[in-house]
Amino acid sequence: MRVAVGQAGGPTSVINQSLSAFISEFSPGDLYLIVNGYEGLADDHMIQMGEEEQKHIQMRKQEPGALLGSGRFSFTHEQIKRALSHLIRRKIDVLVFIGGNGTMSALHSLQQQAEAQGYPLNVIGIPKTVDNDIAGIDHAPGFASAAKYVAQSTHFSELDLKAMRNFEQVRILETMGRNVGWLASAAGYLSTESQGPDYIYVPEHEYSIDLIMKDVARAYRAKGYCLIVISEGVSLNNNQTSLSNSRGRTILGGVSKQIEGAVKEKLQLTARAELLGMNQRCYRPAVSKVDEAEAVLVGHRAAELVKGNESGFMIGLQRRDTIGYKAEVTQVPLHIVYDGGERFLPDYYINERQHYNKWLQGIIDIPEPAVSKHSGRSMIL
Repeated sequence: MRVAVGQAGGPTSVINQSLSAFISEFSPGDLYLIVNGYEGLADDHMIQMGEEEQKHIQMRKQEPGALLGSGRFSFTHEQIKRALSHLIRRKIDVLVFIGGNGTMSALHSLQQQAEAQGYPLNVIGIPKTVDNDIAGIDHAPGFASAAKYVAQSTHFSELDLKAMRNFEQVRILETMGRNVGWLASAAGYLSTESQGPDYIYVPEHEYSIDLIMKDVARAYRAKGYCLIVISEGVSLNNNQTSLSNSRGRTILGGVSKQIEGAVKEKLQLTARAELLGMNQRCYRPAVSKVDEAEAVLVGHRAAELVKGNESGFMIGLQRRDTIGYKAEVTQVPLHIVYDGGERFLPDYYINERQHYNKWLQGIIDIPEPAVSKHSGRSMIL
């Protein structure tokens, strides 16, 4: 059996834990390591894993980033056919990729192309994302650590703003998350009755600049400063904000700068927009122990499926209905992930702060405050 494994999309703090767990189940020489994700696959950039490569990955498994190289790549139909020709020539029997929505969609398309050409290629997906937008599962490795970073960063930023309110009145923190609000919502996890973000804005709802200005003015009148959190994918006046376009992919971001400008112009207050930035997906000190353990579990389960000659599945994590947090490692058909598209934050969690916090508590690895700010000035809108 010849197996090729790669990593694709934005890395997470625990993505290499999944890779390490997966390769630990194979002997040197049995695996091909794909360099730089789907681009490397299309360009036939693979390395046969020897003892040195395996040891290198095992020694650095706790590092963030992607040890095999990752990146984003527009995997066209012609490139899929070219990638498959490389797999056929190398007599690869199994293709495994660690990634998010786009990675799983590409894997599903590659499987279909192999079937169309009559080539018996098994495919297995291992999930990772900081956005938590993969369909068919409760959450993916990588999200909990990013959520922990957002929760703690917001908590500390609010303390800083409160101390500096005679100099800076409004601070706008912008999170990752693309078109879903799972990550931004974590900003309110450490809120109490007297502390925390005043408003959290998520992409699942529409907003106007005027509405946000009213919110900011209300919070400022109440306490002399205002901290808000907004996801990069939020639409203001029916328009998303993008920083750039790279290789056919829109890079969302900059919505916090729009709000900063409006606050200065319309409210005549000092404002500062801040991107929480790439630390959300690579800040090692914020790694959740649960997240790390689950990243290892999905890697091992993927190896089990490969050895069991299974195909067409992504490894999943589902909660068990028990007291306290317990998760079951499952397998989700790739077509369900592909057809499901982005997994949006339900209104149930947007409107009921305590339910989202309870859901998050099991995986974020920090205790929720005894008195949570479920209503009043801290709201997800």
